[in-house]
Amino acid sequence: MRKVLALGLAAVLLAGCSEEADPALPAGPPKPGTLRVLAGSELADLQPVLEEAAKATGVEVQFTFTGTLEGAESLATGGVDGKYDAVWFSSNRYLAGIPDAAKRLGDQVKIMSSPVVLGLSTSTARRLGWVDRQVGWGEIAAQAGQKAFSYGMADPSASNSGFSALVGVASALAGAGNAIDAGQIAAVTPELTGFFRAQALSAGSSGWLSEAYQRRATGEDPGQRIDGLINYESVLLSMNNSGKLPEPLTIVYPGDGVITADYPLSLLADANDDARGSHQRLTEHLRTPDVQRRIMETTQRRPVVPGVDPGPQFARKDLVELPFPATQDAVDALLSAYFNKIRRPSRTLYVVDTSGSMAGERIDALRSALVGLTGADGSLTGRFRQFRNREEVTILPFSTTPHPPRTFTVPEQDPEVVLGGIREFAQGLQANGGTAIYDSLDRAYDVLEPMVAKDPDRFHSIVLMTDGENANGAGFPAFRGSFGSVPEVVRQVPVFTVLFGEGSSDELSQVATMTGGKVFDARTAQLSEVFQEIRGYQ
Repeated sequence: MRKVLALGLAAVLLAGCSEEADPALPAGPPKPGTLRVLAGSELADLQPVLEEAAKATGVEVQFTFTGTLEGAESLATGGVDGKYDAVWFSSNRYLAGIPDAAKRLGDQVKIMSSPVVLGLSTSTARRLGWVDRQVGWGEIAAQAGQKAFSYGMADPSASNSGFSALVGVASALAGAGNAIDAGQIAAVTPELTGFFRAQALSAGSSGWLSEAYQRRATGEDPGQRIDGLINYESVLLSMNNSGKLPEPLTIVYPGDGVITADYPLSLLADANDDARGSHQRLTEHLRTPDVQRRIMETTQRRPVVPGVDPGPQFARKDLVELPFPATQDAVDALLSAYFNKIRRPSRTLYVVDTSGSMAGERIDALRSALVGLTGADGSLTGRFRQFRNREEVTILPFSTTPHPPRTFTVPEQDPEVVLGGIREFAQGLQANGGTAIYDSLDRAYDVLEPMVAKDPDRFHSIVLMTDGENANGAGFPAFRGSFGSVPEVVRQVPVFTVLFGEGSSDELSQVATMTGGKVFDARTAQLSEVFQEIRGYQ
């Protein structure tokens, strides 16, 4: 989905240093020299470079940021037609496997590059013997399977860094020398399962992932500290340069290969002459030696123009590039196996407002959002954001008081019966009564504690959605004051809060910050889209 910059995935006008309410839906035709670009959210760090480019070329870049699958779907379904002149994602490899998306791409010009690699705290890398020694994905996977270290990785359906990591480790473990295909995935599933056993943090974007790691490392976040991250090399180098980490990250470059993002600025095939001229002027400028060095200095991404040498921060200059799956079927099979068989399963508790103010369209939106996660949304995005096999889902409605919770466990085989039960429960939600937000959140901790104690080896999260301010029971000050006494096993569970209707943005933002979660805004977006976006963090 696309949202305001302050919330992460965003729409913002760069190169002019101004913001618009929603550039995803331009009010009219762009002025000459404007290039409307649908892009990956990590490109926000190019703002200084694009401001300088605007002065040099007269080309103003209007960015709308979106996720990996959302962008691919917009291209494939024609959602970009007439709204954008170009797309700029970290890679076009996934798009190339979708004919309806690929046919909409015109000239594609690579601007910079960054491999997806493993960054470990230096003490962890030293303990494992991986400082100044080349290791392969096989050894990394073996150590991960023994939980010799823990790491965070972005959701591969939401972020290219997570997707590239999944493809990279699967291709390396397959060891065929060719792009992995659907038929090889079953053979590498045991090793992949071991590798992902060490994943302790998921995120919907590479940016939030790095921020969460930093907060946990410094103790600002109550969540479990982790030993490292799989992320873009540029992100890891920037984290080291920030001076905010207790100890620097050692970057591990697997000797058997990586997947590298090459950031092609791609003109759409139906772009008009003005956009074509703007694209040409901008890409030529961005590929000049001085600007390549400026990009390298500003973003820590590698240059792609011959004759511009990578800086000394890049410890490994020559990297082996792993092959990328050639078909959408192979990619979809890998993603499906990851979510339904390979990664640790999730346990999610939804605390949802069913007070009287939710009557009408709002309760309908809540029902639809929950039903959409049961597989009712057959879109490219919806397929990989639904409730997954082995997942445990608890729904705790509340109004004047917390209502009885209902727990569903989605089986690995034949999940439809349970998914149907979730649909039936969601469709039966009724709106009436008051709003007891914090009594209900306290009740969620009570419900979750024995579950976590009995089966801790899951990704745990709470989603708190309300359309109003607290009107019944304990208030936010009482919750904040007692949070330290919440049992540690559940105090580490992030709470993802959803602003809806007249919900208190200040209080819900504080809840998200206190618990290591994130706040999402459904006041200007579809609630179903927000619930799907949250899936990247669960």
